[in-house]
Amino acid sequence: MGQPWACLRALILWMVIEMATRRRFLAGLAVSGLIPTTGWADVGAPAFLSAAGGSDGTYCLVGLTDRGEPVFQIPLPARGHAAAAHPNRAEAVAFARRPGRFAIVLDCATGSVLARLDAPKGRHFYGHGAFSADGLLLFTTENAYDAARGVVGIWDTRTYRRQGEFPSGGIGPHDIRLMPDGETLVVANGGIETHPDSGRAKLNLPLMQPNLTYLSAEGEVLEQAELAPEMHMNSIRHLDVRADGLVGFATQWQGSTADSPSVVGLHRRGEAPELLSATLTQARAMDGYGGSVAFYEGGTRIAVSSPRGGLVQLGDVGARVVDSQLNMPDVCGLGVSDGALRASTGTGAFWAATATPTILTQQPVAWDNHLVRVSRG
Repeated sequence: MGQPWACLRALILWMVIEMATRRRFLAGLAVSGLIPTTGWADVGAPAFLSAAGGSDGTYCLVGLTDRGEPVFQIPLPARGHAAAAHPNRAEAVAFARRPGRFAIVLDCATGSVLARLDAPKGRHFYGHGAFSADGLLLFTTENAYDAARGVVGIWDTRTYRRQGEFPSGGIGPHDIRLMPDGETLVVANGGIETHPDSGRAKLNLPLMQPNLTYLSAEGEVLEQAELAPEMHMNSIRHLDVRADGLVGFATQWQGSTADSPSVVGLHRRGEAPELLSATLTQARAMDGYGGSVAFYEGGTRIAVSSPRGGLVQLGDVGARVVDSQLNMPDVCGLGVSDGALRASTGTGAFWAATATPTILTQQPVAWDNHLVRVSRG
């Protein structure tokens, strides 16, 4: 019996050594970034991410096809606003609705929570974030509420630990995007001062100064742009960026509805921002509220949604004019698939937003504010 036991002990010792060697090998690969990662194709190749709420009071993040069909659904602890999709890995950061103090990093292949981002003391998130081009950093818009200033948080995505922050260039930073150069960030500073002790109350409307701020990844202010002084109550909130660097923005008017201006605009660096021309009837129909914005048809056209108005207004980018609108109850999320416009609503509908809008799918959820495009390489 001695020889078999000796062989068994030798086999066990070999397995232990082999596993230890394998662990060291994999650890080395992890450090070098050579371990194959789960990509978006491995989780059903979703076209969009959207937060959603169920009729039972639960919340989730959903991956959607171009037609609005769910490919995965992951629970969230509270209502979400928007998400950020990692450029390479099947990971998403789901942000709580403002003034949320947490964001959840989700493995979209397993549904597991990889990390929880907690805003530092004196900060809360604004519901949006953007990854660096290489995916190594995450940038988050935040409110330093006791100082009434905006900041951009920096997180290392290998550990999701906070690395620091820099000023956003204004008050109330909401949306943030990476520009096509892969190096510059653009931030929509809405200009509205809030404090969590006051809920969602707006504390500085007479003095607000919204702007677009272009920043380096190190926080250097490269350029700032403001609307005309009479538009200082037109809070710049949401963004889309065309491949050539033209920025589209959606605004939320804080003045009288009777005086509502257009709530969609364009900006190119080195020039003044401008709102698309809209008739008084068109402007009033949006109830002063731009919810999401998206370029479509190869960037020749732009759309802005209004859940309050139940409308999507469409504009000609070259002519800088709003030229039509689509009626969609409780619409907010906008996305683009092969140049064609898509929209999601709080009624659970996912629309092909064509000249004759068509509901592609209907789900038993309330889609939240945004459709976040997933890069599929």
